Amino acid sequence: MSDNKNHISNGGVAANSTVPRHIALIMDGNGRWANARGLPRTAGHKAGVEATRRVVRSSAELGVKYLTLFAFSSENWRRPEAEVRELMRLLRIYLRSETADLHKDDVRLRVIGDRMMLAEDTRQLIDQAEILTAANTGLQLTIALNYGGRDELAFAAQGMIKDYHEKGYVPDIEEVESRFKSFLMTKDLPDPDLLIRTSGERRISNFLLWQCAYSEFVFSDVLWPDFDKTDLEQAIQEFSGRDRRFGNAICQQRLTKS
Repeated sequence: MSDNKNHISNGGVAANSTVPRHIALIMDGNGRWANARGLPRTAGHKAGVEATRRVVRSSAELGVKYLTLFAFSSENWRRPEAEVRELMRLLRIYLRSETADLHKDDVRLRVIGDRMMLAEDTRQLIDQAEILTAANTGLQLTIALNYGGRDELAFAAQGMIKDYHEKGYVPDIEEVESRFKSFLMTKDLPDPDLLIRTSGERRISNFLLWQCAYSEFVFSDVLWPDFDKTDLEQAIQEFSGRDRRFGNAICQQRLTKS
């Protein structure tokens, strides 16, 4: 169960609503938002960046401790080259324009995913942002770039196999499960309490497959560029009404200790 006992008393959320400690968010619907307005898809992505700014700020205001955003999947490279180029350009603009403000607001920024396919200047901007904000203790913002859940599990399994091969023994299944998280890209983060996906789609699209085993899912019909604090509050309100049993009491006890 979420450790964060902050309560919301403003907006469209009941005063006794519990804020999830960690929210994961699949930001979907930029293209459909643009198409509905007769605009190029790139306009939808630009509007999506503004939504990202709003939600990061709103999450901090509402007392969320961890926010993980699915910004670019490993499958997104299959999109048209011009669209991918624009997405990478917007990413660089975001890092250049937002890093100082994130630092001023005590936000720590981290990036997960395979960075090797990113351009060198993009990797440098990521490194600079992570170094600058490393000591911040406010909202812990994680951006998933060139990320795929299956890839993460494969890399984690490879790392664990190598580790045990060097140690010269085969672990039992309980040890494998308890140690597996330490090989994930999110090893320093708690598992998400709540996963939100926008645009009406009802799937998690290869995002945080291990970590979301006991997350609550909220699927919003709002397209990402229109998503705002009110929509975030509504998702938190829905989450707060859920009965989170984690399968059974034994499993809940084990997850709480992890």
